[in-house]
Amino acid sequence: MEGVTGRGKYIALAVLLLPSLVGMSAFYILPVLSSLVLSFAKWDLLTPIQWIGMGNYLAALADPTVQQALRNTLTFILGYLPAVVAGGLGLALLLNRKLKGRTVFRAIYFVPVVTSWVAVSLVWKWLLNPQYGLVNYGLALVGIKGPGWLFDPNWAMAGVIITTIWKDIGFVTVIYLAGLQEIPENLGEASSIDGATPWQRFWSITWPMLAPTTFFVTTISLISSFQVFDQVFVMTGGGPVGATTTMVQLIYKNAFSYGQMGYASAISWILFALIFAVTVAQNLLQKRLDKSDG
Repeated sequence: MEGVTGRGKYIALAVLLLPSLVGMSAFYILPVLSSLVLSFAKWDLLTPIQWIGMGNYLAALADPTVQQALRNTLTFILGYLPAVVAGGLGLALLLNRKLKGRTVFRAIYFVPVVTSWVAVSLVWKWLLNPQYGLVNYGLALVGIKGPGWLFDPNWAMAGVIITTIWKDIGFVTVIYLAGLQEIPENLGEASSIDGATPWQRFWSITWPMLAPTTFFVTTISLISSFQVFDQVFVMTGGGPVGATTTMVQLIYKNAFSYGQMGYASAISWILFALIFAVTVAQNLLQKRLDKSDG
């Protein structure tokens, strides 16, 4: 765009961005706005739209199935988020050391991240099978009777959490590795000379300097946790008896199984409000911690 100045420069930029803007509007912005409009209506794709105001929202807030789906989603988050962050950090610390073949191990841990959720879910559905799955077979070898996993309401969510951690931990590990490699080595060397133990070096140097990385991976993982769907859809379908029905799974069922497009849209916007509120609260907390550290 050399030689183009003034208004002509902005016109040229607008022309270049127009195809992308049209695509984004057609496949992202318009559907989002349409779902917001539909959340105030009753529509089953067949009959005319009936405007009911806040009816869908009031019904959703009082719906026991929505409350159960929210509890299931929060249970998933509580089991998944601490484990994937702590596990990813532990692996990153291990792989950041000068070990033979660490490049190969880094690649191995990242393979599940780029594998499709359908493939991962089907493999783990077989591994967690209570009759012929390898997980229960391994437990039996050490004298432990394995649970019913995906067929047991008390264990189904645990199976989904384990599967999700196995797939996502490589992503968290890579992000933490990038953060660790930004920490100057001379800080660790100076603390070692002063007699600091590895544990003291971690808490005094490594962990504080990884604060931005931790905030990033926690935020990304938290948002994805609220939207958990693929593995639930493939592995359990939301069962047994609703034990793994999450918010997105409930939205899917209401929209495409029951034809309640307006009600499903209302639930989706309730979920959006929850994600937005949690993200804002987390951001404010991080800023307050940064100020206190400063």
